[in-house]
Amino acid sequence: MSTLDNAYRVIRKPHVTEKSSDDMVKRNAYHFRVPTGANKVEIRKSVEALFGVKVLSVNTLSGTTKSRRRGYVAGRTQAWKKAMVTLREGDSIEVL
Repeated sequence: MSTLDNAYRVIRKPHVTEKSSDDMVKRNAYHFRVPTGANKVEIRKSVEALFGVKVLSVNTLSGTTKSRRRGYVAGRTQAWKKAMVTLREGDSIEVL
């Protein structure tokens, strides 16, 4: 398996919200959805391989599942994980 294949498995999609857009401007930080089993080292290597930038720090946040009901059917939402990646001054990623 090539490095880019593995990088695409770790970085699923950008997480674009009002707060993440504000972080792009103020802190040069970008938010991504990642698998729940991904660690900070894998996330750092994947971002550097995919976008050709230098990563200064990686912070992660795990979202818990929640109970949901639709009529008689009860279930749970999917667990998720978000990575906030801070880049070196002068580097940027074209998100949109």
